[in-house]
Amino acid sequence: MTGEIIFHHYPASPFSEKVRVAFGIKALPWRSVEIPNMMPKPDLIPLTGGYRKTPVMQIGADIFCDTQIILRELERRYPTPSIFPVKNCLAYAIGFWSDRLFFMPSVAVVFAEIGDMVPEAFKQDRTKMSGSTFNTEAMKAAAPFMRDQWRAHADFVGETLEDGRDFVGGAKPGAPDIHTYMNFWWLKGAAPHVANQLLKEYPKIAAWMARIAAIGHGRPAPMDSKEALAIAKAAKPEAQMTADPFDPRGLTPGTRVTVSADDYGRDPVSGTILFSNAHEIAIARSDDQVGDVVVHFPRAGFMVTPV
Repeated sequence: MTGEIIFHHYPASPFSEKVRVAFGIKALPWRSVEIPNMMPKPDLIPLTGGYRKTPVMQIGADIFCDTQIILRELERRYPTPSIFPVKNCLAYAIGFWSDRLFFMPSVAVVFAEIGDMVPEAFKQDRTKMSGSTFNTEAMKAAAPFMRDQWRAHADFVGETLEDGRDFVGGAKPGAPDIHTYMNFWWLKGAAPHVANQLLKEYPKIAAWMARIAAIGHGRPAPMDSKEALAIAKAAKPEAQMTADPFDPRGLTPGTRVTVSADDYGRDPVSGTILFSNAHEIAIARSDDQVGDVVVHFPRAGFMVTPV
């Protein structure tokens, strides 16, 4: 494989923890670029073209946005040990459940506890990102109901582990664990006393969390963000132009489009299609700071709009 893994993230990011655990399972070396947890992100946006969510993975001049496509790309490049030992829809379904249905109660429970300590700039940033007001008092009021929801989702995991298995998917850790672990890890780190209360009835979840934590994060080494920009500019994208004969809308390479998330952080990224398929779309774009790059997105959870 050409190029080292460059991972743009920040330590407290729950979505970044997914990928860090994947690095650990695969025992991969990677370069760590720590980015701000809110806008502006002056050394990330030139790479992504406007995508502002965390994390982002860079390999040379290929930029991968969203954990769904990052995990898929890691598996393609480094298939052993596999995080998708069984090729079926369950890992992706668990990912969407964790990212959306389980994450929303986690947000309310966490910020009901720590919202008063959050800087005003962060609140304004998340208001712009989500399209709704970051209201700490409203989250405090909703916290009892959201704890009920959080416990219900946690119980799904508790039932799964009840048969004595070591990991959600069975004997070995994989994508189901990576996705599921995120909400537990975030709550434990952000509001540990609440996590302890909610997990008191689930000793097997606590033991499973300890097994995931023991995997570690592979072999990270720090990198300055300016060096990452220079690497992108000096590299050529690996992605190749490929037509998709089954595209439902007949989109073809060379078509100018915008790509944006369909939930929050919907900042559109403009470029021309290089290739697309059922899982992925890659668009070519240029920037003075990074030259020619290809930005990769999942199809599920993202909107592609011809310009």
